[in-house]
Amino acid sequence: MDIKKRTLTSTEEAVLNNDLEGIQDWVDVAINGKVANCKKRMIAEWNPILTSDPDVENIPADEDKLIELIVARDDYVTEHGG
Repeated sequence: MDIKKRTLTSTEEAVLNNDLEGIQDWVDVAINGKVANCKKRMIAEWNPILTSDPDVENIPADEDKLIELIVARDDYVTEHGG
């Protein structure tokens, strides 16, 4: 997925540059941190569901494969209803 590009106004850029070493580096770190936190919450939410489901025979130890299993389930819906 490509993240939608957003163009900063010159004022926005000046404000961010006042506090940040590099805007793009900050954005990358912020996205990586948000993904890591959301992944932890998702796994914490779904582990009890998966372990109590008699139809689930194996739960992957690899987090990416675990998330693939979760999103492929019929009972999975995103927070925004998708």
